[in-house]
Amino acid sequence: MSDTRPPLPPFTFETATLKARKAEDAWNTHDPEKVSLAYTEDSSWRNRSDFFTGRPAIVAFLTRKWAKELDYRLIKELWAFHDNRIAVRFQYEWHDAAGDWFRSYGNEQWEFDERGLMRRREASINDVVIKENQRKFLWPKGPRPDDFPGLTELGL
Repeated sequence: MSDTRPPLPPFTFETATLKARKAEDAWNTHDPEKVSLAYTEDSSWRNRSDFFTGRPAIVAFLTRKWAKELDYRLIKELWAFHDNRIAVRFQYEWHDAAGDWFRSYGNEQWEFDERGLMRRREASINDVVIKENQRKFLWPKGPRPDDFPGLTELGL
């Protein structure tokens, strides 16, 4: 594992945008181990009403998440940045085991250490039931293609 995870703070508009896209791409792999490597060993998380610390807890959380949230597709968009902090808005679509579709809306606040690893993540998320024909995130499993529109371009 690398000791750093570029881009590194302090962030510019370009590097903060790239950091958000790299996070989006990693989450769209649905690989909890891979995703966890972007966080410090003792990273502190709040996700909805869940609070936990450390990579093993991150892996366990993401494993449970993606076992429930099937055919998950995520888009993140930079909202703001300053020094070693980034705020993003995001949306993702998924369905449950019964085949019911959802679009989840949220905001995240991120704080990074000097190596570019996220040491703090706070996420607020709301779910809205959608019909399958209302889905907008229609790309094959994996990272969003570079030519697929972002949230703003999709009118979301």
